[in-house]
Amino acid sequence: MSATILVVDDEPDIVTTVEHALRREGFRTLSAFNGRDAIKLASREPVPDLILLDLMLPDTNGTEVCRILRGTAATREVPIVMLTARDSEIDRVVGFEVGADDFIGKPFSLRELVLRVRAILRRVRATTSLEGPAVLEFGCLRLDAQGHQAWVDGKEIILTALEFKLLHTFVARRGRVQTREMLLSEVWGHVPSMPTRTVDTHIQRLRQKIGAASEYIETLRGVGYRCCVSP
Repeated sequence: MSATILVVDDEPDIVTTVEHALRREGFRTLSAFNGRDAIKLASREPVPDLILLDLMLPDTNGTEVCRILRGTAATREVPIVMLTARDSEIDRVVGFEVGADDFIGKPFSLRELVLRVRAILRRVRATTSLEGPAVLEFGCLRLDAQGHQAWVDGKEIILTALEFKLLHTFVARRGRVQTREMLLSEVWGHVPSMPTRTVDTHIQRLRQKIGAASEYIETLRGVGYRCCVSP
């Protein structure tokens, strides 16, 4: 069954063009022109498989819409790609902090957009076959791969699908160095234009969420990251 993509932008020409490109590639599409309608459409069953979300909307901003969707059980794990004409570092940091999976700057290539969408959907589907046992326990961490749930010291930590796969990858491969390029390829489903700093921003956010377990993820300067061998 083809995936459903929700396109959110206040410019009708952009929505029409993006929907046409996605449908040509076999995707189904939904569209919204403001944050309020985007939240309503995203929350309906069945929820979309991915959301393309403009940063600047007439009634609110994309980061606030993203924050609301990440705080709602039905849409917590839906991948969100933010579309923005603003390419400042702070916009990206704030977007990643509220749970965005990726950014695409305007004007963008339709081919690149489709490649990004396909890469993220491949990554999401791959979470159903994460390597290692169904339940991983490491120090104060407990991970349930089938339920996509994580606990630190017995308290459940709410993670996005990408954050869960990133953490699971570290723990399942503890002691092994993971370069940024490896993580982009295996966790994000890398496309060439994605900056490696995306990894650093997500790991920073992940460390904040997992609290006491953050010390398990070691930074190897100039190389990448690694989960320690023993807690």
